[in-house]
Amino acid sequence: MAANAETGGVQSVARAFALLETLRVLGGEAGVSELSAEGELPAPTIHRLLQTLSTHGYVVQLPSRRYSLGPGLIRLGDGATRRLSLWAMPVLAGLGQGSQETANMAILDGDMASYVAQVPSPHQMRMFTEVGRRVFPHAAGVGKAILSQLPDERVIEIVRRTGMPAYTPTTITSEAALLADLQATRQRGYAIDEGEQEVGVRCYALPVAGLAMPAAISVSGPESRVTLASVDRMVQLLREAGALLRAAMPGA
Repeated sequence: MAANAETGGVQSVARAFALLETLRVLGGEAGVSELSAEGELPAPTIHRLLQTLSTHGYVVQLPSRRYSLGPGLIRLGDGATRRLSLWAMPVLAGLGQGSQETANMAILDGDMASYVAQVPSPHQMRMFTEVGRRVFPHAAGVGKAILSQLPDERVIEIVRRTGMPAYTPTTITSEAALLADLQATRQRGYAIDEGEQEVGVRCYALPVAGLAMPAAISVSGPESRVTLASVDRMVQLLREAGALLRAAMPGA
């Protein structure tokens, strides 16, 4: 907190956000003593911050006297997601036009990958995911591209909380295999989903760094069209779209 004060930040605001993040890491619900042990703030300070956050609906005190994340955060998240979608859609439209496949953008939402924007393929047979859908990150191209931006220790924490369910025969279901896949993703710069979420669907996904949260964009479609031979062209389109997306973000 001292370092924050030196850079001109407001200590109480920084502490409030850190407290919300700690509550998220603890599963969205915790007591004051747990928050104090995890976040290294004294219990009286945490109690004061929680009372203020509770007044505005950002946390809720439960009958057990524990605290949980509150509905006020949903309003903030919905507003931020809508803005992000508006910024991303023109870029995704260009990516979809160039690839002739479905273009997606997803962000890390808690422990899940959440789709925030999509432009469908013009083909009748195409991949479709509802905007707002949350998926297990280990089993999707965008999810693996997002996880590749995180330290392995945090990846393990996430998948141990979510589990690693198998959706298809090619879904990665072990921590060791996932970490190896993420290392390959970091080395080549993009993730590949080989029918791991849906049988017969291939996806190439690109991490998008420099945003406020880990994010990724992707192109996906039937493996008969999104072929292994098309990877260079698809990845080049993704890289061009990623550069445009970063440039379009406010403050870029």
